[in-house]
Amino acid sequence: MTQGRMKPGRTSEPILQVEHLQLRYETRGRVLHAVQDASIVVAPGEAVGLAGESGCGKSTLARAVLGLTPAGIAHIRGGRIVIAGRDVTWFTPSQWEDLRGNPVAMVFQDPLSFLNPVMRVGAQIAEGVRLHDPTADLLRRTRELLEFVRLPERVRRRYPGELSGGMRQRVMLAIALACRPRLLIADEPTTALDATTQMEILALLRRLREELRMSLLVISHDLGLLRWNCDRVYVMYAGHTVEHGPTERVLAAPMHPYTQGLIAASRLARGADGHFATIGGDVPVADRLATACPFNARCPLVMDICRRELPPEFGMSEGGAAKFGAGHAARCWAVRDAGSAVRDA
Repeated sequence: MTQGRMKPGRTSEPILQVEHLQLRYETRGRVLHAVQDASIVVAPGEAVGLAGESGCGKSTLARAVLGLTPAGIAHIRGGRIVIAGRDVTWFTPSQWEDLRGNPVAMVFQDPLSFLNPVMRVGAQIAEGVRLHDPTADLLRRTRELLEFVRLPERVRRRYPGELSGGMRQRVMLAIALACRPRLLIADEPTTALDATTQMEILALLRRLREELRMSLLVISHDLGLLRWNCDRVYVMYAGHTVEHGPTERVLAAPMHPYTQGLIAASRLARGADGHFATIGGDVPVADRLATACPFNARCPLVMDICRRELPPEFGMSEGGAAKFGAGHAARCWAVRDAGSAVRDA
């Protein structure tokens, strides 16, 4: 376990529960099933990772948690989203506005796209504070937040284009923290940053989590980042969560062939033919709901049943109890003999 990491209380009410979520996009006569069966749980004070290839539904899932999917195009067709004990699945736009910032906030992967280029940094931070606390001393709170994310006070009067990538990411963190969220969602927080700046941002996230006793959901394709920063990890493929469990256990002994392929590819090791490890085949087009294992066309362990039926979760929960969100489990027919079914498909 990472040094300084808080051990979450598994008996506490989760700050976030996503249960069998199904979400599709409908536009110009085309339907894309972006999220087909995704479930995640984040406990108070816990850091959880969400991994998978580009296009697997990670960011769509995160945006759905905050009601940020495009109106009129994105439609939830099943499942539910529960935040701090409240079912928010069918919230109205005004209800979502009250929810964003506290208890949940989000940091996006491209700060330059989300920061207003013609508005000074201080004004953008103050805007978030004003929305949720109209009586606050905006100048004082802005200075406090800049100091909290380790930025000098002079940044307050700068424009986003005058800052480095790492400084812009810290500004995004300051905006997200303005309302003291109980859960922070970080979508690819180190994308396009150099190695040194990546380490600084990760160290900052760990410190913020510990000092604020805040939960963290980190979305990334970088398994190394998740290994050192998350208590548990979920792996997504083609809109499905296909494996989950304690991070060290999942990465040391992956159960699903897809997770195994991701880990092999991330190690940059060459095979006997001199080529780097890859996952063969292509990610399936999400134009129809899966009725069989979505990974069957690329899986080296494929069996006849994989082409016919969606697998349930197989694995063992902590203490032998069948409790979703605990233990190590995978949706894969090839591992069904390794443990008992945790839940129905």
